[in-house]
Amino acid sequence: MAESDAQLVSRRVVWLSFGAIAVAAVAAVVARGLVALIDFVTNLAFYGRLSVANVSPAGNHLGLWVILIPVVGGLIVGLMARFWSQGIRGHGIPEAIERVLFAESRVPKRLTFLKPLSAALAIGTGGPFGAEGPIIATGGALGSLLGQLFPVTAEERKTLLAAGAAAGMAATFGTPVASVLLAIELLLFEYRPRSIIPVALAAATATAVRVAFVGSAPMFALEGLTQPRGGALAFYVALGAVTGVAAVWVTRAVYAAEDLFGRLPIHWMWWPAIGALVVGVIGFFAPRTMGVGYDNIREVLSGTITGRALYTLGALKLVSWAVALGSGTSGGTLAPLFTIGGALGAALTAIAHAAAPGLGVDVRIGALVGMAAIFAGASRALLASVVFAFEATRQPLGLLPLLGGCTAAFLVSSLWMKTTIMTEKIVRHGNKVPAEYLADFLELLYVRDFVSTPVVALRSDERVDEARAFISSDAPGARHQGFPVIDEKNELRGVVTRRNLLAPEVAGDTPVGEIITRPPTIIFDDDSLREAAERMAQERIGRLPVVTRKEPRRVIGMLTRSDILGANRRRLAARRIER
Repeated sequence: MAESDAQLVSRRVVWLSFGAIAVAAVAAVVARGLVALIDFVTNLAFYGRLSVANVSPAGNHLGLWVILIPVVGGLIVGLMARFWSQGIRGHGIPEAIERVLFAESRVPKRLTFLKPLSAALAIGTGGPFGAEGPIIATGGALGSLLGQLFPVTAEERKTLLAAGAAAGMAATFGTPVASVLLAIELLLFEYRPRSIIPVALAAATATAVRVAFVGSAPMFALEGLTQPRGGALAFYVALGAVTGVAAVWVTRAVYAAEDLFGRLPIHWMWWPAIGALVVGVIGFFAPRTMGVGYDNIREVLSGTITGRALYTLGALKLVSWAVALGSGTSGGTLAPLFTIGGALGAALTAIAHAAAPGLGVDVRIGALVGMAAIFAGASRALLASVVFAFEATRQPLGLLPLLGGCTAAFLVSSLWMKTTIMTEKIVRHGNKVPAEYLADFLELLYVRDFVSTPVVALRSDERVDEARAFISSDAPGARHQGFPVIDEKNELRGVVTRRNLLAPEVAGDTPVGEIITRPPTIIFDDDSLREAAERMAQERIGRLPVVTRKEPRRVIGMLTRSDILGANRRRLAARRIER
């Protein structure tokens, strides 16, 4: 039985889902491999041992020599970018977005292994990044690779890329729902069953693989929270707004650093090493700023880090990360943003608690709100930010503060910043990134409501010179650009245009039916204007005969490009303020 055009999905979605599951399984294994590789490089670089045990650079005893370790990593990354692929530069998500929008979701095959390798070297030698950005980029590259090996459409390849990216995030944090939402808000630019189904299955698969490797415990466990009320909730919303301001300035700081590197009179290959020098100097004075830093996030959320140590971590992590990322090295943004936002939220909540103990605020909830809100403000992935913080902690009591705080940050960021930390680079390349996902207005309108009537048709047996005389007259409809041609039974034979009729090589005594050049392309009166517009684009024509399903050979009107454009007046009218 043939697939119906009215179906939400086709059989291809089933096969696409199998592909997404396969990509997710591989991406999850690659994610664990990348984490092990980062640990291996960290052990070798800072402790001189061959091991994949999880360890932080903060415990090293290298003294001043620690400054050189990140420089060596930055130099290697610069050389890899210069001689192998520039695609390894950056944190991966903007590059993935650009591939989706402007390169039919095609990621160069070599990035599948170069991106994780360069990230492991940069982070393992002390780079202040999280592993999630490169893992997301690598998962997306795996999905794109599968979409290049098999015959798929560009839209299906985009779905596979998004599925791989969602799998990478889910495999890192164990947050499958947030991973799907992140894919929707940053990569898919749509919410349709044919794309959501494969992506959701990929996120679930990657999470299952993660559970098999590391168990099912939440990434950032929080215990003993109480339900916030009244003044505390108002404070968390205000905290989100303040964090939204911080998100704007953090984004500007990253791109200001990138602009400063762009003014250096040396090749960009050396920039990662120069940025890494700053990382090393800051790391000498504040070792916690180096490396992935997931342990820092756990301690900030638990309230273990307080006072001056908290302020120092947040401020110096921001400087180290902004400079390193601006230098064009390879690394992620999520973990640094979580550290900075968590530190800001914890610090402001501690001040509020000291000033007004009766307010009932909790430093741990404040840190959680700050962590999620800064990502919501910087990336404008609102739903992904809220759900991520919930899934990563599994604390339902934080949901209400998270929703209020992240929405406030989202509002402030939308008012103050045209782009995001994910899209600024793309816009600088002269491209535009969609910021809103709307139901297709033309999909909601029917052809029957915009068809031009009455029908001005030509008969197939009348001569061309008679038709020429008609279109040169002032008769109603004579100025039309195209005319349906009907036979003696009033059934549609085809369509001719003024150009066909006025062609000098056509003799005047030729019957109009003989100059029809192609079979008629019709549209039904109960089809949508979107279907009509797509049919015009596919057939490269500017008008369609309109028929009914009961009598598909009898024309009831004509639909033109102008009719479709005119339908937009209804949409524009809906935007006007009624007074």
